[in-house]
Amino acid sequence: MYEQRSFIKVFAENKTGLFGLFGVVLIIFIGTFAGVIAEYPRGYSLDILHPPSMANPFGTDMLGLSVFAQVVWGARTSLYVSFVAVTLAAVIGIPAGLVSGYVKGRIGALIDSIIDISLTLPVLPLMIVIAAIMGPSVTNVAIVIGLLAWPSLARVTRNSTMKVAEMQYIEAARCLHISNFNILTRHVLLNIAGPVLVNLTLVMATAVLSESGLSFLGLGDPTAWSWGTILRRAWAAGAVIDMPNPWWWWSIPSAFIVFYVVCFNLLGSAVNEALNPRTS
Repeated sequence: MYEQRSFIKVFAENKTGLFGLFGVVLIIFIGTFAGVIAEYPRGYSLDILHPPSMANPFGTDMLGLSVFAQVVWGARTSLYVSFVAVTLAAVIGIPAGLVSGYVKGRIGALIDSIIDISLTLPVLPLMIVIAAIMGPSVTNVAIVIGLLAWPSLARVTRNSTMKVAEMQYIEAARCLHISNFNILTRHVLLNIAGPVLVNLTLVMATAVLSESGLSFLGLGDPTAWSWGTILRRAWAAGAVIDMPNPWWWWSIPSAFIVFYVVCFNLLGSAVNEALNPRTS
């Protein structure tokens, strides 16, 4: 209880962390209630390339569609991709890191080698190739990102596990003949939750950047709205270099991508400082 109060107190004193938490909650709210906030953008209208106004807060694109609605529904896609990618990375990375950091011998060494090799692979080219092979789909993009994000999570989990595994209470648990599975799940995992949680927030931020990049390259789902898809359509239409420039079409989605990434990074840093106040 004392540690919980200390965490809340330290976190509450971190203004940048509170800003990050507010931004994350805001994005989650927008993505969750996208259908209530804005109607799904489809078809076309005669309000072509109108600047921001009361009727269209973020202006319209070359088809007369509301950029506000596109951004709102893009938030849902970004959240979906992030959560699927994080879940997949956690399912693979956390067990791999626990085993490689705790189990000695060939099994631990083998998993350790796989993690190290995976970390040396060129992520972006592999992501492009795999996404192209799997086909344009929001779920496929999320799976690709998750499959390539697990090694970093496994490395953090492994390093933290190796430190905890040398503690006296772990030795005591072994002497009591507690199974390795129970030791890992009930003792080790709970004590390394801090760094693992921080790394998960970083994966959330990386996932939306990767999804936006793949969608901008045309490897995303063309039938689903995402921030990267909006930027791709604006670029393909020449909106970025047009004069007069319809700046709202490409700058607002870009700002939301930056906002999303910054908020998750700030939240992760604040959580790390609250869990490890001596390092702040």
